[in-house]
Amino acid sequence: MDDRLERWEPEQWPVAPDWKLVVDAFLASPAGAQLGEFIRGRLAAGATIFPPRPLRALELTPLHKVRAVILGQDPYHGAGQAEGLAFSVARGVRLPPSLRNIFKERLATLQEPVPEHGSLVEWARRGVLLLNTSLTVEEGQAGSHAKKGWETLTDALLEQVAKTASPCVYLLWGAHAQAKAGLIERTALAHGCDALILQANHPSPLSALRPPAPFLGCGHFLTARQWLAVRGHPDVL
Repeated sequence: MDDRLERWEPEQWPVAPDWKLVVDAFLASPAGAQLGEFIRGRLAAGATIFPPRPLRALELTPLHKVRAVILGQDPYHGAGQAEGLAFSVARGVRLPPSLRNIFKERLATLQEPVPEHGSLVEWARRGVLLLNTSLTVEEGQAGSHAKKGWETLTDALLEQVAKTASPCVYLLWGAHAQAKAGLIERTALAHGCDALILQANHPSPLSALRPPAPFLGCGHFLTARQWLAVRGHPDVL
């Protein structure tokens, strides 16, 4: 099966029913139309775009099940890597450095051994929304689809989570994710939702150990697990 996006046909991509209003509103908006025109143009120009199912996180994690959000920047830009879930790769694919550091942090704080594969599908099914701020990318070009319209959708998705998901923990790693902290905090407060926002550097080797908030040693998984367990959701992260 081809791991590239072949056509812009978001109406055909499955999403859980309780995400549909948000997605449909975006697709009907000027930002949605602009994004569709951009991606169709890049495909016509021969660009290789990943992943084939950009909305897969919304398929595997219904809104009513969300109890944690892990927010990334954009999909992996290497062939065979991106599968529509932030930081996740399909079974059999070599672990990218950021994912290795995520598993290293879990080993250090939760004593969970590093898995033999990098698929986070089970996390998604347990209620972890694995979302990127931009949902497509071109081969070998990180950030190539940033500011093309996806952020309008992902902001709307985060706002909907913050309005309705309670309790919910938000793990914001890196500047792109941390830029959403204010939106999440304001929305959750306005709607009386119980939210915990945790921030650290991106797990990439370039920043995982840098100050002021190194990812390695941040303890986010332990903090999030304990916080959710007290609220009756012990098996999410």
